[in-house]
Amino acid sequence: MSTITVNGKLMQTTHHTVQLVLNELGLSVGRFAVEINGEIVPKSELPDLKITDGMVIEVVQAVGGG
Repeated sequence: MSTITVNGKLMQTTHHTVQLVLNELGLSVGRFAVEINGEIVPKSELPDLKITDGMVIEVVQAVGGG
């Protein structure tokens, strides 16, 4: 089990990839951007990006409006 921070909240996960964590939290729908440990990561890399203990993930959802 790894301890990570997602959008400022400390959590524990048994998932092995960032994509699986985002899917579980409902953060992988619509238009979004992901920053991991201070660096923007392309969505295409998320399924292969392994979770590491202490990882900091920030997810920003794009919201349309007018």
